[in-house]
This record gives sequence, C-alpha cells and structure tokens, in this order.
Amino acid sequence: MFKRKLFHNAYGKTLPYLLLIPTFAVIILFIYWPAVSSFRMSLYKVSPFGNKTIYTGLSNFENLFKNPDYEKSAWFTLFYVSFTVIATIFLSFILALLLNQKVPGSRFYRTLIFSPYAVSPAISGTLWSFLLNPVVGHVNYFFMKAFNVQVLWLTTKPYALYALLFSSIWKALPFSIIFYIAALQNVSDELLESATIEGAGTLRKIWKIQFPLVSPITFYLVIMNIISSMFQSFAIIDVMTKGGPGGYTTTMMYRLFFGCLRLSENRTGFRTKRRDVLVNGRSHDRLFSLWREKSALCIK
Repeated sequence: MFKRKLFHNAYGKTLPYLLLIPTFAVIILFIYWPAVSSFRMSLYKVSPFGNKTIYTGLSNFENLFKNPDYEKSAWFTLFYVSFTVIATIFLSFILALLLNQKVPGSRFYRTLIFSPYAVSPAISGTLWSFLLNPVVGHVNYFFMKAFNVQVLWLTTKPYALYALLFSSIWKALPFSIIFYIAALQNVSDELLESATIEGAGTLRKIWKIQFPLVSPITFYLVIMNIISSMFQSFAIIDVMTKGGPGGYTTTMMYRLFFGCLRLSENRTGFRTKRRDVLVNGRSHDRLFSLWREKSALCIK
C-alpha cells in the first residue's frame, strides 16, 4: 500500500512534465531553431546560386539601417501602427460604452458591429477599394454631391494614408469592442451608483472608474492591436495601395515582401537580416511562419 501511494505521488509529479514534452519539442523545432538559423543566415552573404557563403558579421545590419528606403518605411510603420492602435482603443471603448447600455435592439447592434471581424483583411481591403473608387465609389459620390470634389483616395498623398487608416481601424474595431463590452459588464453597478450619489458626472465616472477598471483588457488589446497592425496589415496594403504612391504607404512588412518576392536585392543575407529586425519583439507564434514563407520565396 505504501509503495503504491509512493508510486502515485511520483507519477503525479512527473506527469505534467511528460505532457509538456511534445509542446517543448514543437517550440524548439519550429520556433527557436528557425529563429537561430535565421539570425545565423543574416551574418552571411550568399552567392546567387547558393553554393557559396561569405561571413560578413553585422555589415548586413549596418547596410539595412543606412538604407533610406528602409528608414522611410520604419518611420511610416511607426506612425501607422501608433495611430491605428490609439484610435482603435479610444473608439472601441466609446462604442462599447454605448453598446453596453440597456436599450432595445442592443444585441442586434452588437452583432452588426462585430460583422467586420468575420471579413478577412484582403476582403476588407477590396471592399474599401470599391467604396473609395474615384469613379464608381460611394464615398466619392457623396463628396461630389456634397462638396463637388473628387478625391483620388488610393493614388495620391496623403489620401492613400487616410484610406489605409480608415480600413485598418474599421477592421480592428470589432475585436476590441467585444472585449470592452465583456469587461464593462463586470464593473459593479453599486460602485457606479455610489459615485452618482457622491455627485460624479457621466464623464467622471467613465474616465475615473470604468476606464481604470478595464485597464487589464486595455493592455491586452494594445498588444494585440500592435501585432495586428504591424504584421497582419499586409493584405490591406497590397490590395488597396500596393505600398504607393511612390512607396508612401510601404510598411516594413510590405517592404520585406517587396524586396524578397520581387528580388529587388539579390543578397540573401541582406533580406534575412531585414526579416530579423522585423521579428524582433514579435510574438513567437508568428516567427516560424515568417521564416518559412520568406525562405521559400527567396529560394524561388
């Protein structure tokens, strides 16, 4: 009896580690090993035929940061991501407050506003391309009727940036709204009633009570929206502006595609270290997919 109990205790302590072995194996094989191999490749120059490698150290990274096109893309990416995340967080919180009100039809409005999340980024970009079409687009039709102005949204500065921001925020809003609605429903009604009795107005209750109480959700949404706008905006950009006009709306992610698939540079090491800069700070679950995709494209 004592031996059986001892066996069960030892087995119970060992079982969690045994169950984690497949997970650790997958993480090492498909995440960390590709990341290490990717960094190692960025330290070399490879001949066009791939039969010779030359160690260059960090010179590839130096060339990258001296590249004016890359610097321009980095600044644009910083602005694009920052504006998209801030606007998405602010608007989603305001809309969540409205949708959280106990009014007739609130469930219908929640379903309606969540619908853009079910649309893929490529379809989202296509929809906005039709809406912003200078000839048959509904937005330009409204501008012509109201202001007698026809705007070339997708081919001129700075309207191409405005078009990308509109479509990106529209696509990201539903995800954040759902989380904010769930968080606001957990805010105690007694706390809000006490604030009302103390004389707090609506705005004071929102920014002093409700918004601080949902700060954990805000932190999570900021991280998720940064990842989304940084690494998942490729389809919207490719469909709507293709990085134009003149590279004006080219993000770091789109420049990686442009440099690798279009073979604008013939040095594998240069393209590899560009990818390394992109994946630095990115969530690990996206690291391997980027390595696999880029490596396959560069081999072609």
